[in-house]
Amino acid sequence: MMAKVAVLGAGSWGTILANLLVGNNHEVKLYGNNQQCVDEINNEHTNKHYLPEFSINEKLTATTDLKEAVKDVDIVLFVIPTQVIREVAKKLAVILNETNASPILVTASKGLEQGTYERISEVLAEVVPEENRSGIVVLSGPSHAEDVANKDITTLAAASTQVDKAEYVQQVFMNDYFRLYTNEDVIGVEMGAALKNVIAIGAGTLHGLGYGDNTKAALITRGLAEITRLGIAMGANPLTFSGLSGVGDLIVTCTSVNSRNWRFGNALGKGEKVNDILENMGMVVEGVATCKAAFELAEKQNVDMPITNAIYQVVYGNMQVDDVIKKLMGRSGRSEME
Repeated sequence: MMAKVAVLGAGSWGTILANLLVGNNHEVKLYGNNQQCVDEINNEHTNKHYLPEFSINEKLTATTDLKEAVKDVDIVLFVIPTQVIREVAKKLAVILNETNASPILVTASKGLEQGTYERISEVLAEVVPEENRSGIVVLSGPSHAEDVANKDITTLAAASTQVDKAEYVQQVFMNDYFRLYTNEDVIGVEMGAALKNVIAIGAGTLHGLGYGDNTKAALITRGLAEITRLGIAMGANPLTFSGLSGVGDLIVTCTSVNSRNWRFGNALGKGEKVNDILENMGMVVEGVATCKAAFELAEKQNVDMPITNAIYQVVYGNMQVDDVIKKLMGRSGRSEME
């Protein structure tokens, strides 16, 4: 089975997924908005800003022309920052309407839109008319681009309310080192994917402060508890948070230097300023925007999320890390089941 795929987003994850799909013998066009980056991919077969030591399959081509990228494709894969999904989806909707096309829309981005608090699949469903999409599938799980580039064994969830679409995407992506499991709980998969980035900022911060493994385990465990609480409030299946896009993604993001969110938190813990860290990163740190959306959504849903609240106070409220940790540890005792 050969599929024709447009990958939107020429960052590290987008490039690696596009490269993987080419290796699976699919026809792939990678879309990016930086001409220099696109030229480098086409001419040098590298993307050194995001993947300094990775050689890209010469069969993979890139373009800055969205219409060219999505021409006659079976799948449009979104791998762009959450906060620009709506803008790009609007442009895509116009093109699909003009060409009378209806590909499967797949998202491998992770986050919540600020202001609306919508999940990415909700944004896509809202912006792209039903007649111009044959399904929406969410791709998520423990997966650093650097590890997939090295062909480390990786497992993700392909979530959709349309099982046949999830199964199709599953077959397109799977190979001997990349395995997908289908899941019908789109809400749970997306909520786990988005919120783990917030907890990862906390994990990095604790590492930067010099805390050890006990503290890390406490943060991951209680972080998962509050992710689950908000997810259930939004309609998710609680079992999803025991799976790949829940505890799986949380563990890898909270423990790896490959995580931008962890690195951002680590710098915070060492005393660096938020704006300075973001400027020096040179890449989008999804957890920063998601932290604000999650904090506001939790208040709206009346869901207790003390760790998310603490991280929000540090990132947006200019509170000192030591102060929010003391506040967290000074909370009254309660049952672990709460």
